[in-house]
Amino acid sequence: MNAPEKLPAAAPEPHVMKTYGRLPIALSYGRGCWVWDTEGRKYLDALAGIAVNTLGHAHPRLVPALQEQVGKMMHSSNYYLVPLQEQLAAKLCELSGMTNVFFCNSGLEANEAALKIARKYGHDRGIERPEIVVYEAAFHGRSIATLSATGNAKIQAGFGPLVEGFVRVPLNDVAAIEKVAATNKNVVAVFLEVIQGEGGIRPTTVSYLKEVRRICDERGWLLMLDEVQCGMGRTGKWFAHQWAGIQPDVMPLAKGLGSGVPIGAVVCGPKAADVMGPGNHGTTFGGNPLAMRAGVETLRIMEEDRLLDNAAKVGAVLRGGLERELTGVAGVVEVRGQGLMIGIELDRPCAALLGRAAEAGLMISVTAERVVRLLPALVMTADEASQVTALLCPLIKEFLKPAA
Repeated sequence: MNAPEKLPAAAPEPHVMKTYGRLPIALSYGRGCWVWDTEGRKYLDALAGIAVNTLGHAHPRLVPALQEQVGKMMHSSNYYLVPLQEQLAAKLCELSGMTNVFFCNSGLEANEAALKIARKYGHDRGIERPEIVVYEAAFHGRSIATLSATGNAKIQAGFGPLVEGFVRVPLNDVAAIEKVAATNKNVVAVFLEVIQGEGGIRPTTVSYLKEVRRICDERGWLLMLDEVQCGMGRTGKWFAHQWAGIQPDVMPLAKGLGSGVPIGAVVCGPKAADVMGPGNHGTTFGGNPLAMRAGVETLRIMEEDRLLDNAAKVGAVLRGGLERELTGVAGVVEVRGQGLMIGIELDRPCAALLGRAAEAGLMISVTAERVVRLLPALVMTADEASQVTALLCPLIKEFLKPAA
């Protein structure tokens, strides 16, 4: 593996704003599910840039397509037609069964646009102060509006006053949302992640999704499903809500849609597609030709290489290996998730595992303080999944051992 026995101390970054607690690693290049740092050390990448690098690193068919696009045009303006926008939008509508798409640059921007759609939808119906149902432990972004929709007091601290207009309920509790429906006449939408990512890989149940779809239909609310992290084939279907056999009215996407090129999208169905008109929303960089080409090529390669099937198959290998090694281990609460979106919940904070995994030649994430999160590229092989298990499980077991 050529991994170091111990990573060096992090080098100071005097000119970079200190918004990240970084590991002392600078990545140089990657191939598939493997990356190398500037010191020549090799790592198995089980994070994929936090669910971004769908096709892994330096995919041999994506790279030349992007090089060709850079040589033609990277950016124009939304004053003009962008044919690649229509091409990518048509494909997303085909895959989702929805009708229209707005393109932006990130998941935060996609979620922000969804919130604006919901508010305008309410105003168009004569509701002066529209409200949106959101969830405990949710994460939708770090702008003031998306931070307000997020259910994490720790990351909200210091940024008040937050935006009003949100009603918070627990996940998978039908009675709680029924109570809101019965008592709050200002609600216009429900906004939730099909699988909470930053909240600890917590799935919304199929039965709950179906009930929320029913309630939204009965009340005339928009169902807005944040698929920024769990969408784009990660669970073995194009979009995680498709396991429940339902369809949202608004669906924010980002992360894996561009395989590393920044991109965001809001896909809308008939109830929401015409809410926004000229002048209601916009973006300078969103929908630029380079990002659109990245999206078009990503979807094409995913289909050609049957990466949804691969995500399901390799995800089963990975989860099965983790369950086999960790079930019954004191301190392991649960292994959960779907496809190549897996969380391992421990009974204690485990941020220390980030550095220990890197020292062993493995890249992971820790979220919600106690959950090891695995989000590898959808090109990962079964053998590589087994290597993740072989590297990670001994680290977890050692970490959980009682102090001598």
